[in-house]
Amino acid sequence: MTGPKTNERPGTRATLRGYHMSASKARVVLNLIRGEDVNMARDILSGTTREAADVIGKVLASAVANAVNNDGMQADELYVSAAFADEGITMKRFSPRARGRAGKILKRACHITVIVSRLDDDRLEIVRSARSAQAATSRTRRVASSRHRADQQASLNKRETAAAAAEAAELEALENESIENELVESEAVDVAETPVETQVVENDVVDEVVIVDETAPDEASTDAPEDETVSDDTTEEKK
Repeated sequence: MTGPKTNERPGTRATLRGYHMSASKARVVLNLIRGEDVNMARDILSGTTREAADVIGKVLASAVANAVNNDGMQADELYVSAAFADEGITMKRFSPRARGRAGKILKRACHITVIVSRLDDDRLEIVRSARSAQAATSRTRRVASSRHRADQQASLNKRETAAAAAEAAELEALENESIENELVESEAVDVAETPVETQVVENDVVDEVVIVDETAPDEASTDAPEDETVSDDTTEEKK
């Protein structure tokens, strides 16, 4: 007994007709997403490097949009119930070959059809539990990554604070050194000025001493004539 016909399969469909690609190339990608839920099918198509993956992804998005807008279904409850590619129009071209012959070129096309349907209750429960577990895992990863970033930021802030403190201490040390140098210079200036004053005082003292010394011979000279007069008187008396 054969299965249902292509146009009689249940579900919401979207079809791309006359795409310039061989049906065999499209079927390789369609075999990957057949029977998978919509989210998994999108992940598979996003990780596939074939050209047909981009086209089939657009057809899948169109089928999901038709199911949501036309049939009132939930996008998270859908899965790819059928996906196939039929042969389209083949254009025949020729290229010249040796000895007057012609080489045949076949430019093939295909019709890509994707049908989505609602998941069964049992399978839907399994998919929801798997999604919740994946969400919890992703949340754990996000929390771990955010904590890691916070730790990195905290360590960076600590390094910046330590560098700022070291710079401030260095500046303070330089300021203290400059102040000490200024004090030393001022003390040196005071020391250089004080000997001049003491020298002046000493000179004054010396001058006074000199003056005293100068006056001493005058007194001696004044005393000497008195002695001479006395001696003269005594000699006269003796005579």
